Amino acid sequence: MLPALPAFGGVPGAPELVILLLVLVLLFGVPVVVIAGVVLYLRLRSDGEEADADRIAELEAEVERLRERMGDESDEPGEPDEPDEPDEPDEQDERDGDDRL
Repeated sequence: MLPALPAFGGVPGAPELVILLLVLVLLFGVPVVVIAGVVLYLRLRSDGEEADADRIAELEAEVERLRERMGDESDEPGEPDEPDEPDEPDEQDERDGDDRL
């Protein structure tokens, strides 16, 4: 008959320490790996700073082109430079200033 060999080397409390280590890995290790994976995925997915700078320069050029276009249209004779203000109604309605419903 074979002598009984201890499963964890004969250290008292070793099974409890292994279970505690497993719980700590599950509580802290898995979330850290998941968060690191998400951050890595988002960094790889983004185009980087250069692409953002290119998009900003393109949009600024488009805004400048539209401003020049609006400036050319407002300089035409016969058109006012200031926007029209909305006209106020000349007649009062039946309520005579009573705003209650």
